[in-house]
Amino acid sequence: MLCSAWGLSDFWYLLPAAPQGRNEPLKKERPKWKSDYPMTDGQLRSKRDEFWDTAPAFEGRKEIWDALKAAAYAVEANDHGLAQAIIDGAGVTLPHGSLTECYDELGNRYQLPVYCLAPPVNLIMERSEEEGVEPPEPAPNTRREFPLKVRLSTGKDLRLSASMTDTIGQLKKQLFAQEALEPSWQRWFFSGKLLTDRTRLQETKIQKDFVIQVIINQPPAPRN
Repeated sequence: MLCSAWGLSDFWYLLPAAPQGRNEPLKKERPKWKSDYPMTDGQLRSKRDEFWDTAPAFEGRKEIWDALKAAAYAVEANDHGLAQAIIDGAGVTLPHGSLTECYDELGNRYQLPVYCLAPPVNLIMERSEEEGVEPPEPAPNTRREFPLKVRLSTGKDLRLSASMTDTIGQLKKQLFAQEALEPSWQRWFFSGKLLTDRTRLQETKIQKDFVIQVIINQPPAPRN
């Protein structure tokens, strides 16, 4: 056939055009929603992992899904500047200023469920089994401390005295001692990956001047 010698790029004019509607900046406020049942933090993470693992396999472009995932993490960390930069760099259009509905430059539609953007108001915080058992402490002569840069989802930046042999669980306790933030409220992320309590810093391949994001999911105050 005549067209067999042509590539997809030669038929760019046949591809669906991106929607011609408005493109709003990403809204700063996170959506508030309530789960049909009280959801634990572990169930929320599993639900998110299932979505990110399956959604790109059915529709859209993988590079756009990767960008949306990174933007969603930035939103939850309250780093809206980073989220907007990721969206703009990927050429994503937001008709309503929300990641719940967006389009790429080819007109493909992407929808993120609300649970990927914010925890429910009826989230149940739980202690994981990992928090109950700490790995053995390294020998004293192997500990070399350095200032670890940490950025909280509250917008505050601070430094912890850390060693590459420290676990995330140990650093959570140090953050609790310094900022009175319960370890069960803290979720540590580096390079878009959730760090478990038993993970040691040396396993994250973090380097000097890199920043770890800490999302604080503090339970709402009881109503009178």
